[in-house]
Parts: sequence; structure tokens; C-alpha cells
Amino acid sequence: MSFLGHCPPQDFHNRMSSTAAAAAAAADLPISSLETDPLLQPFQLRNLTLRNRIFSTSHAPNYVDPGGMPGERYQRYHEEKAKGGLALTMFGGSSTVSPDSPSAFGQINCTNDAVIPYFQGLADAVHRHGALTMIQLTHLGWRTADDVADWLPVVAPSRVRERAHRSFPVEMDQQDIDRVVNDFGLAAKRVQLGGLDGLEVFAGGHLIDSFWSRRSNLRTDKYGGSLANRVRFALEVLEEIRRQVGPDFVVGMRIQGKASHKLKDPGWKLPGDSEDDLSHEECLEIAAIIANSGMVDFFNVNAGTIETDNKLATCIPSMYGPLAPHLEVAASFKREFKLPVLHATRIIDLSTARRAVKEGLLDMAGMTRAHIADPHIVNKLRSGQEDRIRPCVGAGYCLDRIYVGQDALCLHNAANGREHQGMPHVITPADGARQKRVVVIGGGPAGLEAARVCALRGHRVSLFEAAKELGGQVRLAQRATWRRDLGGVADWLADEVNKLGVEVHLNSYVEEEEVLQESPDIVIVATGGVPDTLGFEGPGVRSVWDVLSEPGSVGQEVLIFDDHGKQQAPSCAEQLARSGKSVELVTADRMVAQGMGALNWPIFLRNLYGLGVTLTPDLNLEAVESTDSGRCKVVLRNEYSGLAVEREVDTVIIEHGTVPCTEVFDNLRPSSSNDGKVDLPSLLSTPSRAQGALPGREGFLLFRVGDAVSCRNIHAAIYDSLRLCKDF
Repeated sequence: MSFLGHCPPQDFHNRMSSTAAAAAAAADLPISSLETDPLLQPFQLRNLTLRNRIFSTSHAPNYVDPGGMPGERYQRYHEEKAKGGLALTMFGGSSTVSPDSPSAFGQINCTNDAVIPYFQGLADAVHRHGALTMIQLTHLGWRTADDVADWLPVVAPSRVRERAHRSFPVEMDQQDIDRVVNDFGLAAKRVQLGGLDGLEVFAGGHLIDSFWSRRSNLRTDKYGGSLANRVRFALEVLEEIRRQVGPDFVVGMRIQGKASHKLKDPGWKLPGDSEDDLSHEECLEIAAIIANSGMVDFFNVNAGTIETDNKLATCIPSMYGPLAPHLEVAASFKREFKLPVLHATRIIDLSTARRAVKEGLLDMAGMTRAHIADPHIVNKLRSGQEDRIRPCVGAGYCLDRIYVGQDALCLHNAANGREHQGMPHVITPADGARQKRVVVIGGGPAGLEAARVCALRGHRVSLFEAAKELGGQVRLAQRATWRRDLGGVADWLADEVNKLGVEVHLNSYVEEEEVLQESPDIVIVATGGVPDTLGFEGPGVRSVWDVLSEPGSVGQEVLIFDDHGKQQAPSCAEQLARSGKSVELVTADRMVAQGMGALNWPIFLRNLYGLGVTLTPDLNLEAVESTDSGRCKVVLRNEYSGLAVEREVDTVIIEHGTVPCTEVFDNLRPSSSNDGKVDLPSLLSTPSRAQGALPGREGFLLFRVGDAVSCRNIHAAIYDSLRLCKDF
């Protein structure tokens, strides 16, 4: 069941850059008709006509087949966006052109002709729905590993190490430069032969722009020193690409600007900028050289650099940062050059995109993560259902997974990336089946998704929630400082079940008898769990739930023991530190937040260090005892030395996940036709098959989902319900 409580909706305007704030004002922009909506106007990009102003930028979701080929999964993922109505779906983030630029995180391998048929398949899939598609080509340079694929040394302009990927590069000689230039040209030709509509060359943290920076380019030959020399390699790459594809094929560049001097909010800045980094003015000078060469047809503008985890987390901002923070960077390119300007950085809503296009800040609005959350944004806009767009909440779950070698998945759209398995974005009514009576117990993400999908299948659904509002643990998580936008997950689901006519009963704790009175055909138990404090009890022991719901119950000196490693404990630590508490965050792991992804843990660490929180790894919690003064004596033991240490604090907070609430499920099992068990072969087959009763048993089908099964995350809870209920 969800926890009682409410957090007001997030006021996005308070966290925007000045340009983005003006863009969001377009929520009240009068749009007389779809024909006059700036976002729905076509755009001419050289010889290509894009049907509207919305696109998705290139990214690497780690969906490639063995060998780095964009196979069925990759193609169905981009086809879904084309179905959804956008104009351009760019793909293949960081697609590699050379063997010494290996696919370290699931990039497409463009180093040989085997990729051409895959390009043709993807192009056909996208084109048949009226959209266009392009790929991004790059050589990773210093931003890759030397112990993957062919185990070739990493190459770069100079022997300067990129800390994030930890390899020491070989300084490129002229043969290396000539070879890589040739590889770019051959890869571009494969793109053209594959029927794609164009390509972009990446210069935002890889080999090409590492020649531009004085910090990474220490050369004294014709590729180093002056700005003209440092841009020479980029021009040679573009010359070879043009030699291979000719003058009419669309070629662009994803290029960086700098935003630190433009942002007014002192709490949001690009970290680590130094004098040997490129200034924004130098970025514009480089862009001028490239634009004047006549070899590129557009600029796709980034801001910031990505060579450390801290910089990456700001260059690709999560919900911590403002919406659309770098529109002014894109606008500066638009003012300086006649080339079309594309841009995407946390443009997650149509009002921001609309105003950016209307005001001429850019030509094409990139809504990449927004399309991961909902690939049907444009169709919903056209059909007057803008209010039913599933929002990107900026959790960073999609990218967090990529940077630990997993595939990109949306926190709350479990169909994304699973189109090839038949996981639907659009739920259709059950064919010819009678309407079923479905009872859902619990109104957190798992229960809400179950109710939503069953209602869309045409069934009569009743949802019972013990708390006074829907949302479950999300309502607690959104209370924690900057993570309040998580509430958008619960808000959207609650709004959908309301629109679909689900009978919602709040403040309703149901037991077996009440469920049976509903004469259900299907019962879905989504009762969640309760905090696990590892058996430690006492007046000074609390859980993260306790603290977020009643912060006044915490003393001045606090020790948080985190045996989970994700957002819960660091969120609590930050919340308490901001309220003036003295906080130590202890974990048995080798680092704090070890289970957290690359877009989130740098922000937490930045904030926790700034607030003076003590971060202590490698200690297990062994005992908590009450002292005569009413405080807590805590015994901790080092995981490696075995030595014990003690602390005396006012409050001990323990984070060890949740224990499933199974009472109502256990009581209902004897009356169910399937004993509450999921038929895994039917669930996991492609396409999946409907669940059925066990031989010789009658009654209703009974299932449990989400944390009522085991402590997991929002995505797991929603995926449980989607893949189960879509076949009812």
C-alpha cells in the first residue's frame, strides 16, 4: 500500500534558465489550430523535407546485435518513434568508424560493409511511416577502453588520459590520422548505401574535438598550436566524407558550445571549467571555420564536456537541473550562422519546444528522452491529447543503465525498447472476449499500471488503496529535495486510470472477504512492502520512510546505514543535512551510492560534500544500543580489517529495502484457480500467451506484482503489470 501524504506538484518555472522559463510560458500560448502550431510546420533541411519540427537525437541504447549491428530490436525501437509522428529519428549515438574506436557501450559498428543491410532495414522501417532517419559517426579517441573488442591501444591527439574511461592513449602519428580520416569516409559511404537520409559527425567529447582543446591537444605539428591547426583534423574528416558521399548527401556536425557563463543560477553550473578549456567564443570560432568550409548542412548543438562523471551529469542533466538549460547556447549558434540549428537538452515538454521554435532559438527541437518516455508525442499533439503524453520526469534511469553496460529503459514506460517482444505502447481492447471483473489491491506504480492496462483491454476494474492518495512509495520519494519530479510518474498513472473510468477506492484497506464480495475474475495484489530495518529496534531507530514522512522525529546527530546503494539513503541524507542536521552516511559497500547510475550519483556526491555530510564506506552495522542519556550507541565493523568502531548519535536510520506485504495475497491463494502462480513459459514467450488456471482448479486468477513480490524499482513494478495484464 502507498504511504499517506501529499507533495504539491513541481513548479518547473522556478528551476528554469531564463530562456527556458520564457519557453515554458508557451503553456498559455494561443494556438488557433494545428495548422498554425510552430511545432507542426515542415522544415527544409537541404534536399530533405521534415514533416514537423520535432526530432530525437542520436543515442546508443545498447540494443545492438552481436557484432554491433542494429538488428530487429534496434529497428523496432526507432520505427515506433516514426509511427508516433516525429519528423526525424537520429540513431546510432557514437557509432564507430575504426577498429581502435571499439563499441564499449553498445554502439553500432560501421567499420565494415556488413552493416549496410541493417541500415536498409532500419531506413525502410522508418520511411514507411513518413519519418526520416540519420546516424551519428564518430571515433571515440580517448573516450573508450583498450581492453574490449580487439584490444587495440586507444589513440588521441596527445597522451592525455580521459579519466572516465581510464585508458592511456597513444599519440597519433600521420599514418594514424590518415587512416582514421579514411575510415570516416568509408563509414559515410556505407551510410549512404544503406539508404539513410543523412549523417552527423560527433564533436562533443570524442576524437575530433579533443584536437580542438588545448588541454587534450599538446601537439606542436600542423595539428596543434593555433586554432586553425587544431581544427585541421576535423576539416580533413569532412573533406573525405564529402569525397565519398558527394555534395548533395546531408552531412551535419554535433558540436559543442559552453554555457557556464550564461547560466544565472549559482546552484547549477558546469563543473571543472578551466583556462585551458575552450571558451564559448572559441567554440563559435571553430563553428565558423567549419560552416565557412561549406561541407556541413546543419549544426546539432551540445553544451559542456563529458570527460568526467561530474561533467557528464551536468552536460546531460537529470531532474536536479533546470529544464532546457542550454537553449541560449543553441540560440547563439542560430544568431551567428545561416545553417539550420538542431538542439536537445532536457526539452521534455511541448510548450518549451514550441516557444523555442517560435522565437527562432533553434530550427528543430530535440525531445530525445521525452520520446523514450512516450514515442507517440506528435500523434497525441495532433489528436488533441497533449494532456495524455506520458512525461519524462528526468530520473535519468535510461542513461544510468547505459553507463553500467545495460540497455536503456525508461523508468515508467516498460514498453520502450521491448517493441520487438510485442510489448505494446498502445493497448488495444481484447478481441471478442467477455468483459472481465478485475480487482487491483494497491495504488502504487504497479497497481496503477495494472488498472490502466486492464481498463484499456476493456475490463471493469476496481482499485483499492489504503492511503488517502494514489502513488505508493513514489509519494515519499518525491519529498526528498530535488527528486520531487518523480511525482510525475504517479500523477500520470492516476490521471489515466481516472480518464479510463477505473473505480478507485481510497482509504480502503481490503481483506479476503471484501475481495471475494466483488466476484472477481482476476485479482492483482500490488500491496508493496514495508521498510526492513534488519531487525534493529529502539526509540532512536528509524527508516528512510519515517524520516521523509516525519522529519521532526530525527535528532541533531544522525547516522544513516545504507545497505541498498541506491537513491533512498542519499536522498534522506541530503534532506536532513539541508535542514541543519549533522549526518554521517555509512555503507558496507566500497563506495557510497554504489548501485546508482552516472547521471545521479555525481549530483548526490556534489551536494552531500557541499553540505558537509560525512561519507564512510566499508563498515557493516553490527549493533545499536540505547544509552542512559537516551542516545544510540552504534557498533560498526570494517568489512576488510574486521576492526570494530563505535559512534554515539541521536538517531540511526536504516535503509535495507522493503519486506513484501503478502497477507491478503496469502489468504486469497486457496480460493484462486492458479494458486497465485505465474506461468513463466507463457509470460516469457514471444509473443506472450495468456495466463490460465491450474488443472482441476476453479476460481479467479490471482497474481502479485511490484514490491509485493520483492523489493525492486519503479520500472520493475510497471513492467510486472504491463507484460502480465496486456494479455488479459
